[in-house]
Order: sequence, then structure tokens, then C-alpha cells
Amino acid sequence: MLSVSDAEGVILNLVQPLDQQRDIEIIDLLAADRRIISTPVTSKLDFPHWDNSAMDGYAVRYEDVQHSSDAQPTGLEIIAEIPAGYQPQSTVKAGQAARIFTGAVMPMGANTVVMQERTRREENRVFILAAPQPQEFVRHKGAFYQAGKQLLPRGVKLNPPEIAVLAAAQCTKISVYRRPRVAIFSSGNELVTPDKPLQPGQIVDSNQYALAALVKEAGGEPLLLGIIPDNPDALRDAIAYAITHADIVLSSGGVSVGDYDYIDQILESLGAKIHIRSVAISPGKPLTVATFPTDNSPIYFGLPGNPVSALVTFWRFVQPAIKKLSGLAGGWEPKFLKVRSHDQLKSNGKWETYIWGSLHLIDGVYEFYKAGGSYSSGNLINLAQTNALAMLPVGKSLIAPQAEVQVLQVS
Repeated sequence: MLSVSDAEGVILNLVQPLDQQRDIEIIDLLAADRRIISTPVTSKLDFPHWDNSAMDGYAVRYEDVQHSSDAQPTGLEIIAEIPAGYQPQSTVKAGQAARIFTGAVMPMGANTVVMQERTRREENRVFILAAPQPQEFVRHKGAFYQAGKQLLPRGVKLNPPEIAVLAAAQCTKISVYRRPRVAIFSSGNELVTPDKPLQPGQIVDSNQYALAALVKEAGGEPLLLGIIPDNPDALRDAIAYAITHADIVLSSGGVSVGDYDYIDQILESLGAKIHIRSVAISPGKPLTVATFPTDNSPIYFGLPGNPVSALVTFWRFVQPAIKKLSGLAGGWEPKFLKVRSHDQLKSNGKWETYIWGSLHLIDGVYEFYKAGGSYSSGNLINLAQTNALAMLPVGKSLIAPQAEVQVLQVS
């Protein structure tokens, strides 16, 4: 049985990011939200595109106004008014100024902007009441970015700020990695779909729905294969299909040591190399991780059938794997925060234990609240609204209320 950290290391070493040439798509910018850039982006534009004003005020020559004060204001002739979007037609000469607005192009001759609050206007003259700094409130062409340089590197996720940058740079077609394909199926004779009436002993398959949602959230594309009965031939057919159509395969159930747990032996019969069979984690000890000697080298994750265990093992092990596979340059490793625990937390101390609940900001400090109600890995109901998992390391059986605890944010 591997430790959690060793299992994480094995999994992340197995994952190879998508290919930078073969696994790409060219998509419209409006469809690029949350996608991963596959090729560094450059722009033909400078930012700012031209010298412009950062303030409503007056464009002046610094040498004309450098000694201005409220007691001895400098009077200048106003020769033009320059709104945003207008190309100035006049040149500011000695003793002159141009009325200018935020974002407007600086006129020739002017090198400084005096904000309007430090001026007094009388008809076509303006009086400067305070000396500005040289080039004050002037945004110079190329000060933020120079055309032709790298604007965004490969491996960046396109969140709204990056989308805005690309739109401003007139990059309307973007090269991105395709979404990782993740095949999902549930194993078990007792399982039925949510639309079927329950017979005695049957269980609704919630795992497929939860895992599909989690895969989408991690940036993957789920391929749903449904419920596969505890039949070796049916399972073999499902796995053989999945490994030829997906980058990652997720099954839930059938990886423990019961009489109907066939997954591991079927994987071996298909030529898989099993890297992990169980992990010292609670919930979620039975975890199979395997690879296949095929061209696309899919990674197989056999998750526990218990819904809570399936979600915890996904958050801890599968989510980072999908993120790394997707082409992200970094940030795919699980990240833990040190916060305060509102409740007493317990474990047996033998395994790394994850307790689900939620983070709340209390008086400027994050606190972890354990999920309420009956607390067991069989209670899927109190998993609702979970956004964090508190982690008790091996050897730690108790965390007192208000003591520090490490938590893994999961949403």
C-alpha cells in the first residue's frame, strides 16, 4: 500500500501533457474561455498604441509650467480640444496648451498632462496652479507591451483577464490544446440510472454524474459509457473500447477484493501495467492506476465504488492528472491552505484522512467547518456544498477546535 504522497508522485510522473503540434485546435476567441494556450501568443500592436493621456486635463510643454504655483500660475493659450478617438491636428508650441481627455492621443509638442483639478480656465486660456512632474499623466507608446514580443506564453489558462488581453491585441483566432478525453463508467449489478424505479437492493449510480461534472470542471471532455455489470466479458469490452477512445479512463467500483471485483485481472489480461493497487488514504483506499502499451498511452484510474470515496480520490489524484495532461504549464499540483478548524476533527491516525466540509471567512480568517449530520463515507447527502477537504496526516488522530489544519480546496 502506497502513501498518499508516493501515489501522487507515481501518478504525476505517468502523465505526459498533450502534444504541442498534434493535440491542438484553432478556435475563435469567444469560444476560448478556460482553454489552454498551446502556442505562445504575440501581437502586432504596441500597448499603449500611441502616447496618450491618463487624465482629463491639459496637454502642455513641461518647460512652460515647471515653476507654476497657486501664487504664481502660468497662463497658456488653449489651441485645441482632443477627445478620445481623435487624431490631433495641432502642435503645442511655447505658451500653448490643448484640452485633453483620458485616453486621447497626445498632440505633437506636448510632453506632460496637468490634471484639470490643478487648473483654472478663463475663456480660451488656462492657468496652471501647480507644477507637474515631467511627463506626468502621459502613457507612452509601448510602455506596457512592445509589438512582436511574447504576449502570453504556452500553457496559460484563458481566464477572463487573458481573454480581454487577447481581444485588445486583436488576436481573434487562438491555438489551444484539445480537451483531454476522459471515458467514465460505473461497475456493479446493483446500479441503476436515476430515471429508473428502484427495486430492493438497487442503488442509483450517482458516480457517473459526479465524475462527469468533475471532469468538465478540470478541463476535460467526458465520454460516458454507462453502467457495466459485474461480468468479466462486459467489463473487458468496455475497458478495451475506453482505452482506444480516451486519454484517461475512470471506472468506479470493482477494484476492491470482493468476489465480483474483476477490474485488476481484466487490466492485466489486456496487457496493462498496474502501478498502484491501494493507497493509505481514508476514504478511498482501493485505488487502481494502470497504463497500457498503446500509441496513445491512456491512464486508467479504478476508483472505489463508494460515492464519497470516488469523489475524494478524484479530487486528490485524478484532478491534478487531468490538469497536467491538459497542457497547463504549472499549477496542477494539489494546493493546501493552512486554516483554522471550527470543529474537532478525528481520524484513526493510521492513514492520511480527508474530512469534507466547507471554508468560511470569519473575521478575516478562513475557518474549516466539518459537514454536518451523520458523518460517514456512506453518507453522500452531507457531501453537498463541500468546497474543501481537511487533511489529517498519518499519526495525527485529533485536531482540536480552533487549531490549525491543512485543507485542500476542491471548488
